[in-house]
Amino acid sequence: MTDAKPLDIDGILARLPHRYPFLMVDRVLDVVPGKSIVAVKNVSYGEAFFQGHFPGHAVVPGVLIIEALAQAGGVLAYESAPAEERMWILYLVGIEETRFKQTVRPGDQLVLRVELVKRRRNLWRFTGVAEVDGKPVAETQILMADGPKS
Repeated sequence: MTDAKPLDIDGILARLPHRYPFLMVDRVLDVVPGKSIVAVKNVSYGEAFFQGHFPGHAVVPGVLIIEALAQAGGVLAYESAPAEERMWILYLVGIEETRFKQTVRPGDQLVLRVELVKRRRNLWRFTGVAEVDGKPVAETQILMADGPKS
């Protein structure tokens, strides 16, 4: 790890506004401010969305995999911004070139790899890849905008 320590759930909660049941990052393994982050989401059968997606064949909705990547990007943005600029909240404003390569099921561990491509004023562009067992399950480009919390 270069400039920051791994983050446990308390560190993540201090950096993201999301809470259960919508918090999609369980741990940060590595973050290089201004460059990249590696985080994990442990997929449990107890996740609320499995009640309806799909009964008898539980599959993580692809949009929630993208949300997990966006939340990891949010932690990366927090770590990359000067302390005096951290009074904002990041909003997901776009995704591009999104591909889903295989299903994600209960018991899987999603490894979330996100890179900061560019920041211009209040716009942040990231690329993200979600993996299970070292194999890509989803990839996307993410655009987020920071704005006031209230």
